[in-house]
Amino acid sequence: MRGIFAAGVLDVFLERAFSPFELAIGSSAGACNLASHLAGQHGRNRRCYLTQMRRPEFIDARRFLRGGHWLDIDYLWDAFDREDPLDTHAATRNATRLLVAATSVDTGDAAYLQPAAGELSETLRASSAVPLLFRRFVELDGQRYTDGGVTAPVPVEEAYRRGARHIVVIRSRPARFPGPSRLECSVAQVMLRGHPALAAAFARYRAVYARAAAFIASPPRDCRVIHVAPEALRTTRITRDASVLESDYQQGRRAAVRAIQAW
Repeated sequence: MRGIFAAGVLDVFLERAFSPFELAIGSSAGACNLASHLAGQHGRNRRCYLTQMRRPEFIDARRFLRGGHWLDIDYLWDAFDREDPLDTHAATRNATRLLVAATSVDTGDAAYLQPAAGELSETLRASSAVPLLFRRFVELDGQRYTDGGVTAPVPVEEAYRRGARHIVVIRSRPARFPGPSRLECSVAQVMLRGHPALAAAFARYRAVYARAAAFIASPPRDCRVIHVAPEALRTTRITRDASVLESDYQQGRRAAVRAIQAW
């Protein structure tokens, strides 16, 4: 749900026709936000956060305790398709190339996928499949994937590796956020011990996050990074309060204005 901040940023980018990018890389909610943005569907991200994603059919801790999903990604994707579908053709035909980061369950590595229109929705589902809170993996071409945020939480280094030298990073955490806690990563490793490569990815999670944060704070000399991060978010991963979500959406809109000026 913290992606509501980026929804505000990207809506202002569309309103001001700010689109100087050759490449867009996102993981999990970030990838979903980018897909709607590149499709030109102004306001869709905000609607999704304030409508389908607030429903108990999507977020339900009691269901999790009974053995079901805490975050039911399958319900959510079906609701999107019925009520507010993503224009996958527009998203994949945009001059800005979209890469969706997902985590391979079998290797524990990040995979940067460039799906065609017919594959985009399922690829976004794979990238958003938060381990443990969503109790299954998503299969693409015979490979199992899960949340891209585990191995590519802030894929700024991948953008640099692919030649980007003028980069806008849109975060869902304040700039000073230290990364996932040791406890969170340790619990995930224990719970996922039946999937050793994925458990190992959680063992590296803190270091991967710290490396990305260090890159943003001190990029190489030939690279400029514009860092768009909230000052503080009231929204958590599972917030359903519409007023809180709307407040953080508006914070994203204000941050977008500053980012365009910085560019």
